[in-house]
Amino acid sequence: MSTNPESGTTAGTHPTTIEAPEGTPFLDVTRDFDATPAQVFRAYTDPKLVARWLGPRDLEMDIEEYDARPGGRYRYVHHGGHLGNLRAGFHGVFHTVEPDRLIIQTFEFEGVPNEVKLDISRFTEVDGRTRVTTRSVFPSMETREGALASGMTHGIQDSMERLAELLASGV
Repeated sequence: MSTNPESGTTAGTHPTTIEAPEGTPFLDVTRDFDATPAQVFRAYTDPKLVARWLGPRDLEMDIEEYDARPGGRYRYVHHGGHLGNLRAGFHGVFHTVEPDRLIIQTFEFEGVPNEVKLDISRFTEVDGRTRVTTRSVFPSMETREGALASGMTHGIQDSMERLAELLASGV
């Protein structure tokens, strides 16, 4: 499966590419942003900014913990919108945090416990922009396929558009 839709908003002039290589438990996401690596990295690590862009557009986010340093933990809950009265919790641990360059963290959706994935996000300057490449490593093909079937790609697309809009606002 591979998708490469064009952005539909004025803030997002760069497409988000989502690739699920056949026969692997990987999901690769790539997006360029018109901002410096330091600005994009800050948006990934400052909990006040994370709450403004991470997740589908129709959901609200409550961050209970967000300590973006090696060994730091995070937990947040999405609610509202298409979830109605339901709440969806997520948590994990930051393993590597190299400012403006690299974040390696675990990610677990509390609705499917004990299925932890590893996310490796790299921030690279390319032609005056920042390219974020994230490889998600799922524990199995079944787990990856289940995540894709749950609408994960919609959440990724919305998140990347919201992040582009946030960065365009000068944050």
